[in-house]
Amino acid sequence: MTAAVFGLAIAAGALAALWPWVAPRARPWPAEPATRRDDAARAVSSLRDLQFAEAAGTIDHADAARLRGILERGAFGAPAAATPRGAPIRTLGIAALLVGIAAALAAQSLPPAAGDRAPGEPITGTVPAGAPATADLEARAKAAPTDVPTMLALADAYRQDGRVSDAVTAYRTVLAIDPGSVPALNGLALILAQAGQPDGAMVAVDRVLQLRPKDPDGLFLKGLLLYQKEDWQGAVDVWTVYLDVGEFHPAAPMVRSLYDDARSRLGR
Repeated sequence: MTAAVFGLAIAAGALAALWPWVAPRARPWPAEPATRRDDAARAVSSLRDLQFAEAAGTIDHADAARLRGILERGAFGAPAAATPRGAPIRTLGIAALLVGIAAALAAQSLPPAAGDRAPGEPITGTVPAGAPATADLEARAKAAPTDVPTMLALADAYRQDGRVSDAVTAYRTVLAIDPGSVPALNGLALILAQAGQPDGAMVAVDRVLQLRPKDPDGLFLKGLLLYQKEDWQGAVDVWTVYLDVGEFHPAAPMVRSLYDDARSRLGR
């Protein structure tokens, strides 16, 4: 039975491949509609811009939370239903061919896989979900407290959830394991800047730039701290390097306007 289906599928695929020469169409089949990937990428970039704007104090926490929700819904919401259109015979034939090949491969591979699986385990396995929730990260961190990537992800999740003290603890745990962790230092610096502790933030960001002199996140935040202190020359010097290496950094548009303002205050 499988061999018959497979043969029919191959025949249908051959017919579909030869159909343009047998009965050519005057109008080509329209191209596939564009996906929402570009829209999602722009929304993710906007989310990062929003994070830096919140750090700079140009938007309050309530408005930032509301805008974050709008951007997340826009990036990951369900797309609008497309208008159904009929498919040409070539598309149907190729689909039938692929289905036939998949059926043949499944018929050969599933029996061994079924024999190897544990009792009660699904044959096809499980599909991993999206980004792990904070509770999942907490469980992973508890099971592997020295796993730096897990601890960093947990610290970022705490910060996004507004659990600042837990985020600081997680970042410090990472630094106890790896004192030169640039992501942990940047995370601490951002929290301290948002908490109105510019001196502590400057210590952390100076350490970042000591380890990685052209780190865009560190250069952005140091320039912002100097700008807020009205150290116009210092901000211009730091942001000159930042705009050279961080041309595509999400905070670059905001920095350009602040950079021009600092230069104007210096009379340039």
